[in-house]
Amino acid sequence: MGFQASNPWALLLILPLLLYVWWMSRMTLRLRGGRKLVSIITRAIILLLLIAIISDIQPFTVREQRKVVFVADRSASMRADTRMSEWIKEAWSSKENEDSGGIVSSGLNAAVERTLTKQLFEDEQSFAFRANLNPHYTDISQGLQLAAAMLQEEGGGRIVLLSDGAENTGDARRQARLLKNVGIAVDVVPMKPESVKDTSIEELNVPPSLKQGETFGFEIMINSTAAGPAQLRLYADNAELSLSDIQLEKGENRFALQSIAADPGFHRFRAEIFVPGDEQQANNTAHAFSRVGGPPAVLIVEGARGSSANIEAALQSSLIRFETIIPEQLSVELAEYAAYDSIILNNVSATRIAEKPMEWIAKAVSDYGVGLMMLGGDESFGLGGYFKTPIERALPVHMDLQGKKQIPSLGLVLVIDRSGSMSGGKLELAKEAAMRTVELLRDTDTVGVVAFDSAPWWVVEPTQLKDREAVLTKIKGIQPEGGTEIFTALSTGYEGLKELDAQRKHMILLTDGQSSTSANYKAVTDAMNEENMTLSTVAVGEGADQQLLKRLADDAKGRYYFTKDQSTLPAIFSRETVMMSRTYIVEQTFTPSIGQAGDWSINWRNGLPAIDAYIATSPKQTAEIALWTQGGDPLLARWPYGSGRTVAWTSDFMGKWSSQWVQWPEFPSVFVDWVKWTFPQFERAPYSISAQMTGNEAKLSVRSLADGEVADSRLSAGIQDLAGNQEIKRLMPVAPGEYEAKLTVSEPGVYLAQIGQKSDDASIQNGSTAGFVIPYSPEYRIANKDGPALLEQIAATTGGRVIDPSDPRMAFQFNPQPSRQVYDWTRMLLILALMLWLLDIAIRRLSIPWERMMAGFKRLFQSNKLSLSGATKTTIERSASFSSLSRLKERKTEANRFYGNGASSTKASESRPVARYDSAPSAENRINRESPENSPAGQKNEAAKDATINRLLAAKNKNRR
Repeated sequence: MGFQASNPWALLLILPLLLYVWWMSRMTLRLRGGRKLVSIITRAIILLLLIAIISDIQPFTVREQRKVVFVADRSASMRADTRMSEWIKEAWSSKENEDSGGIVSSGLNAAVERTLTKQLFEDEQSFAFRANLNPHYTDISQGLQLAAAMLQEEGGGRIVLLSDGAENTGDARRQARLLKNVGIAVDVVPMKPESVKDTSIEELNVPPSLKQGETFGFEIMINSTAAGPAQLRLYADNAELSLSDIQLEKGENRFALQSIAADPGFHRFRAEIFVPGDEQQANNTAHAFSRVGGPPAVLIVEGARGSSANIEAALQSSLIRFETIIPEQLSVELAEYAAYDSIILNNVSATRIAEKPMEWIAKAVSDYGVGLMMLGGDESFGLGGYFKTPIERALPVHMDLQGKKQIPSLGLVLVIDRSGSMSGGKLELAKEAAMRTVELLRDTDTVGVVAFDSAPWWVVEPTQLKDREAVLTKIKGIQPEGGTEIFTALSTGYEGLKELDAQRKHMILLTDGQSSTSANYKAVTDAMNEENMTLSTVAVGEGADQQLLKRLADDAKGRYYFTKDQSTLPAIFSRETVMMSRTYIVEQTFTPSIGQAGDWSINWRNGLPAIDAYIATSPKQTAEIALWTQGGDPLLARWPYGSGRTVAWTSDFMGKWSSQWVQWPEFPSVFVDWVKWTFPQFERAPYSISAQMTGNEAKLSVRSLADGEVADSRLSAGIQDLAGNQEIKRLMPVAPGEYEAKLTVSEPGVYLAQIGQKSDDASIQNGSTAGFVIPYSPEYRIANKDGPALLEQIAATTGGRVIDPSDPRMAFQFNPQPSRQVYDWTRMLLILALMLWLLDIAIRRLSIPWERMMAGFKRLFQSNKLSLSGATKTTIERSASFSSLSRLKERKTEANRFYGNGASSTKASESRPVARYDSAPSAENRINRESPENSPAGQKNEAAKDATINRLLAAKNKNRR
């Protein structure tokens, strides 16, 4: 017998315990004698018991014995192998009488067939398995875990695993590492299943998204254990698509069949194989699904009505649906843009596209994979005012000419209405327009800003943009107030612009009202013409003096803009700034040079037509430039943007700048290839869903395709099974835009999921349909290449053996291992500590004559001494009672004096020796014999004194209580 401690470091608490015992012996003043000693010992024992409990000290006995638990793999891949029961029966018969054995069955779950016992089987027949298991999966770790629990209760042993090692759920390697840590070895018996004729469909692959009328292929992989003829059938939504007679070879066989996506919608596909003599039917079917969308659709936005005829003809020749609109018809709803596969901006000015449509077009490209193509012209790219817009961010080119030096110097004065009617969004957008203009200018350009109400004032004096940030800060400080007086503001701007030294001078006037005075505006515009200045005007809203502003722009050879949508103001200012430099339009005839054309280059193997003009832009760093101009500018560029793709063609397709291209016979197919390249690379849907099988449980992972979506705790999925029944599963958010749910599936197939908000009637409203495939269990796959290696690794990890299946007697042939039988006495120690704690309270708090009890115990152990007389006994008891009451000595002396006979008594009392109550009993008897109190008078006095002493003792005992 021995003792073990799980937490031996806790034994160091004995050191402070010894210090505490020493402290109690010094500081416990109220208790004395044996009572103090018993109290200290009791409390020390209590603390020792608590330390023993904390350190988990337990007694144990050591026994040498062989204990073996057999784990039998009864999954379907073993095909109800009866050899395992015979093997276990023979191994059991070879054990010695003291050896113990147990049996565990394992499939998806595990169950105990026979607990650890020393008994032999009751009969000579083979052992029969009786536990009810799920045989469709192999989880070896479950069986090992259950067997280990049985052995640990008995102090350890060994596990013998009989399996083919075809694990398809769980983690047996991890369980083996855990068994190694607890000292349980696993011996493995590789049980190769009996070979049968079996054919399985391992894979069925179909494109997840298709277009209506698109030709697609079925990719099928079939595994067979024998060669021979077979029939392969394909089904779409339970309707037979094809029946093919095929010839199988032993091993893997791959086939490809074609079909046409006829009807739009969500479709289930199923492949079935029929082989004569096939002994396993569970793996003869495979499933897949695909979403068939309608034919591709393209949205054409044209700047001038009828200018997209060449584009429309090219799309029509390829049977691509299209819709042509003007910019003002663009929707303000994002969902409208997600309905198209690509959007083409054909020479459209940004001044005609409101803020929201521009944002939604860029978001449709980045988030939903919609394609975007911009075609050039005098209203497009930089000339269209796209500088620093969402569409510029989506395109592969910059709108400004970065690094270009050929642009003439520019002097620009902005005259901005800041009257009270401009308060709110109008003035803020006007300031944004002015700041965007300043950012578009070069450091050598000069800019001035005049704000006016009833009178003008210079917000920024005409200055070169050496300190751009200071100019932007001053513009931000403009605040609305006052009336509207246009003439003096226009004159002030003209005077400031006249003093500038620049090659081109331009003024932009913006107002939403009418001037409070009338004046000779013609004089100002004529003077501007003489100074080669130009003036453009912007009328905001119906309240502006449109007639005056249009006449001013015409007289000063500028451009007039009217807008009801104040969000277009930044684009108008950007366009005006770029328009002042006509070098943005490069007019020269050249043949493009090929750059990073990729798959497009096959269309240009016979050469390219010439180009007459284009809009100069700057390529972005990661863009692919398919065609270059003679001046090193991009003519055709492409790049991916978020989930979508965009293309920039800087010439036009109206024939003004590219007449040879639109007459080129290859133009329709070349242009359509560009458009198709921008088509979405995935099926656009709000959510994507995938399923991961763990045993017979599927974990659904749902991800929102909208970036930055906040997790919605109300999102649910309506799962429709093969019979059409629907089960609502709540989707638990696990990350922003990501959700999970678990469900138990019993049959393989294609399951539909409606993802959306759960309504009050327990249905999904306005949900998005998605699908996922549950294949047949991997238990029925033919290939099992990793099984033997897994079994060997389990044995090597735990220190076990690989036992030959032909030698069952090896199971109990190992050295018996000493095992500890531990006795858990924690409960007993706690009860003992509680009882001693109650005793400690009694010793310290209860008023019990502990001294008398100790004296009684002392007399009990001193039986060899003579018995004392009654008087002596009384004196001993009294002396013992007063041994700790020395302070009462003076009170006794006073009592003797009080009961004495006059002076003689006093004198006698003074002359006789004083009795000491703490002296030995023999000394006190001697004093009593020599004292005059032995006389009759003295005896009377002595009785009185005894009465007084008894009263004093009673008072003291009362105080103690």
